[in-house]
Amino acid sequence: MKEELYQKISHLFISDVEPISEALRVMDKIDKKLLLVVDQNKAYKSVISVGDIQRYLIKTQNLNASIKDVLRVKIRVAQSSREIKEIKAEMLKFRMEFMPILDEDNVLVDVVFWEDLFEEKYIANEGNLEIPVIIMAGGKGTRLKPITNVIPKPLIPLGDKTILERIIDRFLVSGAKHFYLSVNYKSEMIQNYFSELKEKKYQINFFEENKPLGTAGSLSLLTNKINSTLFVSNCDILIDQDFEKMYQYHLENKNELTLIGALKTSHIPYGILEVGKDNLLKEIKEKPELNFMVNTGVYIIEPHVLNEIPKDTFFHITHLMEKIIKRNGRVGVFPIGENSWMDVGNWSEYNETLKKLGETPFV
Repeated sequence: MKEELYQKISHLFISDVEPISEALRVMDKIDKKLLLVVDQNKAYKSVISVGDIQRYLIKTQNLNASIKDVLRVKIRVAQSSREIKEIKAEMLKFRMEFMPILDEDNVLVDVVFWEDLFEEKYIANEGNLEIPVIIMAGGKGTRLKPITNVIPKPLIPLGDKTILERIIDRFLVSGAKHFYLSVNYKSEMIQNYFSELKEKKYQINFFEENKPLGTAGSLSLLTNKINSTLFVSNCDILIDQDFEKMYQYHLENKNELTLIGALKTSHIPYGILEVGKDNLLKEIKEKPELNFMVNTGVYIIEPHVLNEIPKDTFFHITHLMEKIIKRNGRVGVFPIGENSWMDVGNWSEYNETLKKLGETPFV
């Protein structure tokens, strides 16, 4: 591989013997959803996408699998003999971040990036997902005091927009246009703010709980008012993923509720002791890396499930999951990468999110 090409694309490399958790970590670090898979000699072998990893995890739940176990047989690449207009058309059709270019011996000779061919910014999850989105915006935002003593959490600025507008923008890209906002704390301020926004490309309906009802209690107010599959999101969560793929997974698996789970990696900075009988040492695992999945606070729900939420009662969405599972219903999990989930519900995470968005930390 020529040195010039290596310098251009080496940040996209991931070895085929690495675990899939490392691929997600690299994707998060470089803000890409597609990587070039290479062997131990840095020779090109294939590509791997975040979708490949998600499909594998949904099927196997094996976070420790090697990348070579996940690779598809058929991938989209272009031969060097193809005209650039053909490559451009294919990249546009499939929303590809980049296209590997191979010679007649299937050796990588170039990579064409989206920004090389298109003026508009690359957006992976543009779509036509016209289903309702419910945003739970009624909490007091106690972790963001003292500013929430003055303004409600949904209206706290993230750069030049409020948290709530940032959440709505993510869904707009996927085609969603109908939003329902559950409000309580400082509800008039939230409603006034959105009533004064001009040229909105979406519709907002407010529904108000007369007392705090937990993370799912207010959804009972929508019983028999929404008759289609719906998204539910906390008002301090940003998801940088393809909502259409989440929706497709939900439908294909006939789930009644799907929660979006983020892969988290925890590094233990000590040697972990495994102790056996008589407290005798069996093994020391030096500074292990633990992988697990956490609830992001974003869900897909079938409308009939709303009937299982008690009215005017404090009720968390975890209680709803327990009810569904207890009657042998289907609760699925759709996995996303760690940095594809941003929680702005406390000051440390809020400032980290500002950095990711290229903004100056607020406090």
